[in-house]
Amino acid sequence: MTAPVTSIRLSGVSKSYLRPGRRAEKFTALTGVDLDIAEGEFVSLIGASGCGKTTLLRMISGLIPASEGQIAIKDRPVDGVPDQVGFVFQEPALLPWRTVRENLAFALQGKGLDKARIREAIDDKLVLTNLEQFADYYPQALSGGMQQRAGLARALVGTPDVLLMDEPLSALDAFTRRRLQEEIAAIIGQIGATTVLVTHDVDEAVFFSDRIVVMGTSPGSVREVVQVGLPRPRRHADLVGNPEVAKIRDRVLSLVLDLQ
Repeated sequence: MTAPVTSIRLSGVSKSYLRPGRRAEKFTALTGVDLDIAEGEFVSLIGASGCGKTTLLRMISGLIPASEGQIAIKDRPVDGVPDQVGFVFQEPALLPWRTVRENLAFALQGKGLDKARIREAIDDKLVLTNLEQFADYYPQALSGGMQQRAGLARALVGTPDVLLMDEPLSALDAFTRRRLQEEIAAIIGQIGATTVLVTHDVDEAVFFSDRIVVMGTSPGSVREVVQVGLPRPRRHADLVGNPEVAKIRDRVLSLVLDLQ
């Protein structure tokens, strides 16, 4: 059996900050994170507030540097924001004065593509996210769920190898959230991108993930990596009443709440 290809590798990664007003004092947000994420794998980072999961995601994206250790994507050290990474933020962060199509086009600026290839890439991702009928709408005319789909389309328009998502559905109501979870799972299944999700929602982590990285606090570190081992993409209807799902959920919840 062929060994899986590593897409993201974190080796001894730590992050410290100087405390405001106390120049000699450091606050350690994360320490000693070692993690390999395989090509095409979906991994969720979960833990209590302050465990450093968003900090870790932003270091993977190159938005902030690690204080110690190394992060590599496809064996290339992360130094700045890599071209092959797409990021979906907690808020869609769409430019309100640009249409959906124009927001996607903005994400392709500087890629060296001609107009025909830009239009082809945008049309492809609009179809993929079921937004082709809303290409000329401005963000304020879209529902919250559609704005998040537009944010996902923007992240995917450059065909990234790695997709990073920071609680993209946390502001939505429960029904919209569940529907979008299934839509996003199907989309990621089609494109095959390596995906890392930050979430506070245990059920969401179980729904999406191949593995769930449970993080502890003071300072943030990996407490345990929980295998999910269910085929992807998934539907909520297939998971209801599944005893394996309940077992995984209980394990993750007990780790997050430190009930061991």
